[in-house]
Amino acid sequence: MKSLKSRYNIDNWLTYGLVIFAYIVMRILIANGKVSFALQGQLVPITVYIVMAVSLNLTVGVLGELSLGHAGFMSVGAFSGAISATLLELSVRTTLPAWMRLALAMIIGGIVAGFFGFLIGIPVLRLEGDYLAIVTLAFGEIIKNVINVIYIGYDANGIRISTESANALNLGENGKIILSGPMGAIGITKISTFTAGFILILITLFIVLNLINSRAGRAIKAVRDNKIAAESVGISTWKYRMMAFVTSAALAGAAGALYALNYSTVVARKFDFNTSILVLVFVVLGRMGNIRGSIIAATVLTVLPELLRTFNEVRMLVYAVILILVMLVRNNTTLQHLYQRIVTKLRYDRPPAEEGDEA
Repeated sequence: MKSLKSRYNIDNWLTYGLVIFAYIVMRILIANGKVSFALQGQLVPITVYIVMAVSLNLTVGVLGELSLGHAGFMSVGAFSGAISATLLELSVRTTLPAWMRLALAMIIGGIVAGFFGFLIGIPVLRLEGDYLAIVTLAFGEIIKNVINVIYIGYDANGIRISTESANALNLGENGKIILSGPMGAIGITKISTFTAGFILILITLFIVLNLINSRAGRAIKAVRDNKIAAESVGISTWKYRMMAFVTSAALAGAAGALYALNYSTVVARKFDFNTSILVLVFVVLGRMGNIRGSIIAATVLTVLPELLRTFNEVRMLVYAVILILVMLVRNNTTLQHLYQRIVTKLRYDRPPAEEGDEA
């Protein structure tokens, strides 16, 4: 048991080290002007998608439930974070520094998304398999359509909300529209940074890895492996499924807030079914339950379309072909066995001891 715990600790530190090393390397490259402006613009989205992939892996890989509404939680966090950050900027007399507004926006986005995750989880987590996937997909679409009919503004009289139109808000002379229905959140002050994304990744890894390796994490895995057996030994399947689901939703909400505050305008259609599928691809390609795999897959697949711009009009076709080839190779049992044999050989093959050496 002790050796198993030690192995988990080493594995966790390797994951932390990978993220920290990548951040330091990127900082050095940026300082020396070795990173293009296009790639620099992708840094915050990369950190966002890493958090999304790791958080979804908690639900899909560790809990073993297929969720297709992860973009819905991201959307809730994005708009609640953008609205709260804008309100803090407009209403607080002593202006808060940008980093504090960003931190509060991510916390609020995470709390709101976690709350929605709890509400959705009450009926959803009593379902399994395809039924759960369909309901979470429906949640993502409902959230997108609800946001499209909400108008929020702010003036000297406070916050105004309407479901009719922006004109129905009746804002005063210095009023400002924050959320404008189909136009989304507008006039956002861009305060997201690569460093903030790096910190959010570390926080996400700390929460997820500690949860996986804790007593609750073992209970979650037991529920995944055999629900009936877990219930027979007194494990509350609903409780632990809810724990994983809400944690995953809250982290997606925090990532959504970071994403929204990286742009001046954010629309609800950005967080559609395709975004949920994209994040699911990160998880599947990186291998379900493998946190480091999710990090690497999210990074590579976010950067790859930008690197393929030299192919111009056929770049997305090339991207799809590469993705298919990687998935085929990834699921090839012959190559997997060959890889395992190589790893085993490197791990256990040691040179024979010389004469006179102690055993």
